[in-house]
Amino acid sequence: MATTALHHDRQGNPVAPPVIGGIDHVEWWVGNARAFAGLLTSSFGFEEVAYAGPETGRRDRVSHLLQQGRIRFIVTGALGPESPIAEHVRTHGDGVKDICFLVDDAEAAFAAAVARGALPEREPRVDTDELGGIHQAAIRTYGETVHTFLDRSAYTGPFAPQFGPPVLPTPRGPAAVGLTRFDHIVGNVELGHLDQWVDYYRDVLGFDLLVHFGDDQISTEYSALMSTVVWNHDKVVLPINEPAAGRRKSQIEEYLDYYRAPGVQHLALHTPDIVHAVRAMRDRGVRFLDVPPEYYDDARARMTGIDLPWADLAELGVMVDRDDEGYLLQIFTETICDRPTVFFEIIQREGATGFGAGNFKALFEAIERAQAARGNL
Repeated sequence: MATTALHHDRQGNPVAPPVIGGIDHVEWWVGNARAFAGLLTSSFGFEEVAYAGPETGRRDRVSHLLQQGRIRFIVTGALGPESPIAEHVRTHGDGVKDICFLVDDAEAAFAAAVARGALPEREPRVDTDELGGIHQAAIRTYGETVHTFLDRSAYTGPFAPQFGPPVLPTPRGPAAVGLTRFDHIVGNVELGHLDQWVDYYRDVLGFDLLVHFGDDQISTEYSALMSTVVWNHDKVVLPINEPAAGRRKSQIEEYLDYYRAPGVQHLALHTPDIVHAVRAMRDRGVRFLDVPPEYYDDARARMTGIDLPWADLAELGVMVDRDDEGYLLQIFTETICDRPTVFFEIIQREGATGFGAGNFKALFEAIERAQAARGNL
């Protein structure tokens, strides 16, 4: 359960943090919503379950609601150049705008967050149609990223008012991928701002610090970064990264240069069978970061006593790590946007609660090879 630490409003009254039931969905703002949604369905195995646009009464934007397991993505594009979505894409490229939290009472969650110091983005409102209503409000976080508090308990439609039946075809042919839920979502912030945003999540939402990685733990010959993971002890895990001093430009600095602001760097999606999932995605054309063959010599030594399909892992480029609770397997895609910003992590957990610290060096060297190919290292 989430922490129950109390803060006080300006009148000195104690205010408990909002009660968050998990991540309801993540909304992307993109330049071509149909094409981006098509990428996620054809390459990553998502299925469109609802659509909103001019045909359903929404005049300023289109949104494709995609789902796989308990993972929901809304892919939204503008219908005119004056749209804030179009301006967001012009500045940042395709990216994540909203990490939406499911709550029982959106108005109460917003009031509690603001009383505890949140920066308000959108005042509480109710959207209704003949099938009921949804309650929502939003607060700001790093960059232009927001967190919406959403209560859909009184709505009986496919998702929300103005959403109708899907318009994209369901891809056929390749095997289902088998992604099940959000594992964690990582944000990048500027140098010197990590502690500020960790404190923001702790003060505003009552999150706690799960683990901190210093630049001595996440570094290569050329670059380094620092990372702190905040969580609500339940379904929401949000690592936050900042660059650290290095001989060359770090991956975080490259992200900030191209995204032009702090924002979501990668989304980790859980699967119970990573070998199957990665093979299915490779068959669908997904490209992953390369892992050198010699990585597996060290990995076998670190994983002594655990029976793993080493030939499959090496063939697919899946990395492995262990902690006191068990082990995990993980792999990272190349960036999925035109700008070198956002990417996916695919992760299988077998008891482990960590983030693959044993793989940090190999991972960041792989990222640096991609940076070097772009001329940005």
